[in-house]
Amino acid sequence: MKPVVVVHGGAGVIVHENAEGYRSGVKRAALRGYDILRQGGDAVTAVEEAVVVLEDDPHFNAGNGSVLNEEGDVEMDAIIMDGKDLSSGAVSAVRCIANPIKLARLVMEKTDHMLLTCEGASRFAKSQGIPEIPGETLISERSKERWKKNLNAGSKPNTTCQIGMGTVGAVAVDSQGNVACATSTGGLSNKMVGRVGDTACIGSGGYADNNIGAVSTTGHGESIMKVTLARLILHYMEQGMSLEEASDAGLNFMKTRVDGIGGVIAVNSAGEWTAKFSTKQMSWAAVKDENLHCGIYLGENEITPLPETV
Repeated sequence: MKPVVVVHGGAGVIVHENAEGYRSGVKRAALRGYDILRQGGDAVTAVEEAVVVLEDDPHFNAGNGSVLNEEGDVEMDAIIMDGKDLSSGAVSAVRCIANPIKLARLVMEKTDHMLLTCEGASRFAKSQGIPEIPGETLISERSKERWKKNLNAGSKPNTTCQIGMGTVGAVAVDSQGNVACATSTGGLSNKMVGRVGDTACIGSGGYADNNIGAVSTTGHGESIMKVTLARLILHYMEQGMSLEEASDAGLNFMKTRVDGIGGVIAVNSAGEWTAKFSTKQMSWAAVKDENLHCGIYLGENEITPLPETV
C-alpha cells in the first residue's frame, strides 16, 4: 500500500491576509505525517504528529491559538482512533497542556477508557509525565481579540464557523494498509465553561476503520454531533458510495437536516483521499505518490512534487 496523509486546518472564513499562514501550516503538517509514513511508521503516529504541528501553530484553533471560553480561558478537546482494532482515546475540556492529541493517544493506549474529561484528564496527564504549562501561553492575540469582541457585543457562543479559527485534523493510510484519524480543537469562541463539542466524540469528530476508511471533521460541532458526521460518511461508503460521493452526501445531509456547515477529510482502505467542505474556505493538504496537494478555496488543488528527501 502506498501511504497517504491528509490534514485540515478547519472550515470557515479565512481572510486573505491570513491565507498564506494557513496554507503553510497545513503543508508542514502533511509533510510531517508523510515523512513518518515514508520511513515505515504507522498511521496512528502519522496523524498524531501531523496534528501536533497544527496544535503548535497559533493560526489554528487547537493547542496554542485555541479560542477562549466565556471566562477567557482555554479548554481543549481531542480524539485519536486506530482503524486496525477500533481503539480510540479522547480528552475534553482540558487546560494547560500544549498538545491534547498526545494525551488522547495515552488515554487510548494506557487506560481501559476512551474519554477522559476536565480534572480527571488533568490528573491522568500528570501521572503520565505530561508537563503542565501556564494557560496564558496558549492564548493568541487573535483569540483574545475575538473573545473581547464577542463580550462587547453581548453575544452568545459563536456557533458558526469562525473567521480564521479552525479545528484541526488528520487522516492517514500506512504501508500496511492501516488507517487512523486524529482531531483537535479549542472549540467555540465564548462557549460555556465545560462545553464539549464534536471533536472528542467518537463518530462525530472522527472515525477510523480499516474495513472502510477514516474521516476527520470540522465545522459547527453541535450540528456534526446531531448527525454523527464522521461515521455517517463511512456508512455511506459501506452502502457503495465513492469517497467523494459519501463526503458530499454527509455534508449535504447535515445542511438540509440541521442547517449545519463544515468540512471533512477522508481516506478509504484503497488509499484514495478527498477534502470536502460546505463553508467558504477550508485549509487542507495531502501527500500521496510523492506529490503535495493543498488548497483553501473551493476547487483549488495546488500540486507540488516532493524532492527525494522531505
